[in-house]
Amino acid sequence: MKFIDEAKIQVMAGKGGDGSASFRREKFIPNGGPDGGDGGRGGSVFVVADCNINTLVEFRYTRIFKAQKGESGRGAQCYGKGGEDLIVRVPVGTVFTDINSGEVVADLAVNGQKICLAKGGKGGLGNQHFKSSTNRAPRQHTLGEPGEEWELALELKVLADVGLLGMPNAGKSTFIRAVSAARPKVADYPFTTLAPNLGVVRVDSERSFVIADIPGLIEGAAEGAGLGHQFLRHLQRTRVLLHLVDISPRWEEGDPVHEARAIVEELRKYDQQLYEKTRWLVLNKIDMVDEAEREAVVAQFIKDYEWSGPVFAISALEGTGCTALTYALMDYLGAQAPRIEEEEPEAVTPAVTD
Repeated sequence: MKFIDEAKIQVMAGKGGDGSASFRREKFIPNGGPDGGDGGRGGSVFVVADCNINTLVEFRYTRIFKAQKGESGRGAQCYGKGGEDLIVRVPVGTVFTDINSGEVVADLAVNGQKICLAKGGKGGLGNQHFKSSTNRAPRQHTLGEPGEEWELALELKVLADVGLLGMPNAGKSTFIRAVSAARPKVADYPFTTLAPNLGVVRVDSERSFVIADIPGLIEGAAEGAGLGHQFLRHLQRTRVLLHLVDISPRWEEGDPVHEARAIVEELRKYDQQLYEKTRWLVLNKIDMVDEAEREAVVAQFIKDYEWSGPVFAISALEGTGCTALTYALMDYLGAQAPRIEEEEPEAVTPAVTD
């Protein structure tokens, strides 16, 4: 299935039914009074986060979501039937933004979370509500209120504990294949990853975390080079970033220190909070460096890059150092506050009010 992480839709709640202006007319009951019933309420549009859905592709083909309108009231004090609510299921991590105002209407970060996007209109009042001692035969009634309408932009931000960051062909897909059951495409040319991939890393029988691999960045992504910043949103919910750097002997193709700094600069241009997120340095393809020179190459890179944070030298292809890295990640994640996604979902909270 094609991965789609953006869409635009229109949601329309149902209109409330009109109230009825009716009078009681029965044999042997003279002077029957008003008996017009109220209209039914319009149906509302709800969204529910569903962990069994992982893409917004369905919203590329269905763009209008309209709830049922309420029935009008009738005589004999018959109330109109309320319109049925419309429930739309979306992937966990979907953010709804009002296109006109830019305001975030809903952010579904918990499986099963349910939010009202558009509230149905109230039903109109029948004429029975307008009778009084001076108005025995009222003909007044009210119309049903229109339902709310919104034009919304949908944006999917995948939920993962660890995000992979790096240049194309830095070995991100190879790494996620080495530590999880995910099988993203691996090849010897740039941009083999065209969509985010998620993998579950099981450290032992009771502990695991989710890792996300996104297409590689290149210098100038902010100006539209390569795949640009299209997929960086998927790293915003992660708790730690792994910056993979290829340190294999390929100096004729580029300077790894310059490339590492360029990636971090693109991160800063995209989002300051993402730039300030905890980041670990992972020097990959260590197997392509002569064993006698590995320690010196790693030390020289750290010195030139002026890095003082955690650093790991690995070979994703051979698996060297991967186990130690995953255990260190698990220990770090276990020491952090639990994710909001792991907590119990709150009660249904409408995104809009009267």
